[in-house]
Amino acid sequence: MKHNGLLYLMITGILLGVFCGWFYGETMLSVGWLGDMFLDALKMLVVPLIISSMIVGISGLGDIRNVGKTGLITLTYFMATTGIAVGIGLVLVNIMKPGVAVEMTVDKIPENVAGKEAIGITDILQSFVSPNLIQSMANMEILPLIIFSLVFGGVLTTLGEPGKQAIAFFDTVNNAIMKIVHLLMYFAPVGVFALIASKLGAAGGGDLFLAELAKIGKYAWTVILALLVHGLFVLPTILFIVTKRNPLLYFKNLTAALTTAFSTASSSATLPVTIECAEENNHVSRKASLFVLPLGATVNMNGTALYEAVAVMFIAQMMGIEMGFAEQIIVLITATLAGIGAAGIPEAGLVTMVMVLQAVGLPLEGIGMLLSIDWFLDRCRTTLNVWGDSVGAAVVDALEEKWVEKGGDQ
Repeated sequence: MKHNGLLYLMITGILLGVFCGWFYGETMLSVGWLGDMFLDALKMLVVPLIISSMIVGISGLGDIRNVGKTGLITLTYFMATTGIAVGIGLVLVNIMKPGVAVEMTVDKIPENVAGKEAIGITDILQSFVSPNLIQSMANMEILPLIIFSLVFGGVLTTLGEPGKQAIAFFDTVNNAIMKIVHLLMYFAPVGVFALIASKLGAAGGGDLFLAELAKIGKYAWTVILALLVHGLFVLPTILFIVTKRNPLLYFKNLTAALTTAFSTASSSATLPVTIECAEENNHVSRKASLFVLPLGATVNMNGTALYEAVAVMFIAQMMGIEMGFAEQIIVLITATLAGIGAAGIPEAGLVTMVMVLQAVGLPLEGIGMLLSIDWFLDRCRTTLNVWGDSVGAAVVDALEEKWVEKGGDQ
């Protein structure tokens, strides 16, 4: 975004969406198609962007030894920040105890959770590969596309001149996709307005939303407070210590991506905007952004893992089930691993929560208590997911530069 005017229009769109959805309720469902159209246009770009960016990103790392080093740095960052996020969630949920004295009013497993009980770690591992890449593209199953693109791009670097020509082709595709993103963002203010207004309208407007929030408001504030602690203190501290960048300026330059993430509730749909903000506004190297951000949008879920840890503890407190230190360590480990590994499965957030609940023997019926305001918290945690990915791109970029300065492999 070269002009702040578009950013201000996007923020205005969100505020107007909240206002209209709050006061006009279900009437705003009539503008939902505009939001769906904007979201679908973003999703339309995701598959070609993922494939081209991962191929260009992996080939840009050069020596195959750099791939392992960069991958290790990236995975370490993902694991560490996700683990810290879950830890913050657990600390706050133990302090605030949002589930105590809350009456359980749901006695059956929600329909969109039923049938997910059998999914385990082997299903997550199997989701890394696909027997039909075209079907994976159609179903927006991003993880197998990333695995294929990484391998494909790595192999292209070994083919000499023909490989360079193929890489140049995907580089051109990537640049073309980013040009389309520029054009699409002129529609963004209308799109984010319609998404927010229609979603709040579908929830029944401001009065009904407040009524639902009142039932489990302490739980919602616990989640939001934990997200704010991680997003406003932990990630900026990591950014400053590793890269010496100004976190406030970096955040400001990323506002377009964060507002898009809040509006769409999808890290993958936001990916085109995230890459543009990282490269053009924050001057993260193309090599780092094209490798880290597509990977992060799929597997780095700081906000989701934190949310699930708080949700599981809330359900335990609501049902009067004591969760000792050992059980909470299991929650920490399971939520961290699930947040990184489950993105290839449809309704990944729901599936991973089922896995965490089962790991500590809690009933799945408790999820039904959370669904009424989950659409709102989903937007909050997605925004943190995108912020975490973007910080990760800068961190990996800085560590790569330090490696080169010290005479590492190039």
